[in-house]
Amino acid sequence: MKEIGSRSRTLPAPPYTVWKSLTEPRQPSARPWLNLLADEVDPMVLNADEPATVAWSSLWPSRPNDQVRFDLTAVAGGCTSLRFTLLAYGQPPDQSKVGHLRRRLNQLLFADLRYSFGQ
Repeated sequence: MKEIGSRSRTLPAPPYTVWKSLTEPRQPSARPWLNLLADEVDPMVLNADEPATVAWSSLWPSRPNDQVRFDLTAVAGGCTSLRFTLLAYGQPPDQSKVGHLRRRLNQLLFADLRYSFGQ
C-alpha cells in the first residue's frame, strides 16, 4: 500500500453529517453529490468508524485494488476537516493518472459534496 495523494479541506457541516454522506452517498433524502464519470463506479464502504473514519473501495475499475481513506475531525463553527488519502496497492499509476484521480476526488469532495451542504 502506497499513498499517492492526500488533501484536507474544511466542509461546512458537522462530522456526523459528513460521515453519513460518505457512508451513504446515495441516500434518498440527501441532495445528490456523487456525480460519477463514465469510467467510474460507486464505491463500497470497506470500513467505517463513526464519525471519524471511512474507507472506500476504488471508484475506478482500471484500479480495482486502490482505496480511499477519509479522516474527519471536528473544527470550530460546527464544521469538519475532511482529509482524503488515496492508497494504491501494487504498481502505482503514472503521474498523469495520479493527477486525474486526485483531481476527481477534489471535485467530488470539495466541490460537489461541499455544495450539497449549501455552500
